[in-house]
Amino acid sequence: MPILKNISQLATCPANNPQGDAGLLEDSVLVWRGDHIEWVGRAADLPTRFHGEAVTDCGGRLVVPGLVDCHTHLCFGGWRGDEFAQRLAGASYQDIAAAGGGIMRTVTATRAASSGDLERTAMGHLAHMLRLGVTTVECKSGYGLNYDTELKQLHVYRTLAERQPVSLVATYLGGHVLPREFRQDREGYLRLVCESVLPTVTRNGLAEFCDVFIEEGAFTANEARVILSRAQELGLGLKVHADQLSDGGGARLAAEMGAVSAEHLEYVGPDGVRALAEAGVVAVSLPLASLYLKERYIPARSLIEAGVRVAVATDFNPGSAPSYHLPLAMTLACLNQNMTPAEALMGATAYAARAIGRGERIGSLQAGYLADIAIIDAPDVNHWLYHFRDNACTGVIKSGKWVHTRTPVRNLSSD
Repeated sequence: MPILKNISQLATCPANNPQGDAGLLEDSVLVWRGDHIEWVGRAADLPTRFHGEAVTDCGGRLVVPGLVDCHTHLCFGGWRGDEFAQRLAGASYQDIAAAGGGIMRTVTATRAASSGDLERTAMGHLAHMLRLGVTTVECKSGYGLNYDTELKQLHVYRTLAERQPVSLVATYLGGHVLPREFRQDREGYLRLVCESVLPTVTRNGLAEFCDVFIEEGAFTANEARVILSRAQELGLGLKVHADQLSDGGGARLAAEMGAVSAEHLEYVGPDGVRALAEAGVVAVSLPLASLYLKERYIPARSLIEAGVRVAVATDFNPGSAPSYHLPLAMTLACLNQNMTPAEALMGATAYAARAIGRGERIGSLQAGYLADIAIIDAPDVNHWLYHFRDNACTGVIKSGKWVHTRTPVRNLSSD
C-alpha cells in the first residue's frame, strides 16, 4: 500500500462539511490501496499495520483532492480572439452575438471540424488540465445545435474518456442557443431536441446530464422546462445555465425541477437564492467568465450564508472564458466573490463533485473515496491561492496511479 508522508497540510474536504471547513490536517499521512483511499490521519497516529509499506515523501507540501472542473465546454472548433478585442473596445456579449459572432460562430467552426481534429485539440487541453491537478472534468456539447454535430461532440467525449486519465462527465447542451436555421421555428427546434436528439443521446449512453441556457437571446424558462422535462423522463440528470446576464428565473426553475446544479448565477435574485437553498441545488460559480466579460461576479457570500453550496469551475470555452486554469478561477473566487481559500477549495473539490453527481466518490480525501490526489508546492491552502503561480502542482495521482510528476519526490522503502 503506497503512503504519502511529510505533508505540511492535508485538505480532506469532507463532502458534508460546511463550505469554510476543508478538513485541514497538519503533519499528516495518506494511505491508499489499489484505486481507493485506505487511511488518512496525523502521522503520529499511523496504524502499525502500515509500517514497512512503500513511502513517498511529499517534502512538506500541501496535498488536496484531485480538482474537479464541473463546468466546461471542452470540445469546440476555432477560437475567438478578435471578439476579445471587440469587447475591450466596448462591444457587449449581446452586440457580438447579434453581429454573427459569439456562440453561433463557434457552432459554425465545430460543425466544420472533423472528429479527429476535435479529439486532438481537446486531448491537449486535458493534458494541461491534468498537470494543474484536475482529475475530473464535466464537458458539455452545445456547439453543434443539430443532430449530427451534437452527437459528434458527445462521441468525442466518449473517445477521450478511453484514451487519457482524466475522468469525463458528459452533458448534452442542445439548449445552448437557437441555431440560425430555426430562427423562425423555435417550436421546431424544441421538437428536434426532444423527439430526436435526446432519445438518441440516452439510448446510446452518451451523456449523464442535460443543460439549458436560460437567457435573453437563448431560451425562455418555459422552453427550458420543455427540454428538461423530456430529459428527466429519459433518465438524465438536470443542470441549468441560469441568471448569467439577467435574472431570468433560471435559478427558480433549477430548484423547481430538482436540478443537481444551477450555473453562472451572476444576476440571481433573493427569491432564486432561497429556492436553491431549499432545494439543495449546487450553485456553480464561473469567475473566469465574469473576468473576461467584465460582468458582475456571483453573490457567493449571500448564497453561502443562505445555505447554498457554491462550487467553482472554469467555464472553459473559446469565447467568454478561454482558460482551463482552475486554480486561477479559485484565486478569482477569493478576490472577487469574497470566498476564503478554504471555501474556494471546497468549491473545486467536494462541492464540484456534488454538482456532477459524484459527491460520494470523488472530491474528498477520506477512506473509501477514489485516490485522486494533487500535491501542491505550497505549505497550506491559504499560501497556494494567495501566491499565484503558473502551476504550483508538482504531482498528480489518479485512481491510485501516478499520472504526473513535475518535481522529483523522495521514494523510501519504508517509513
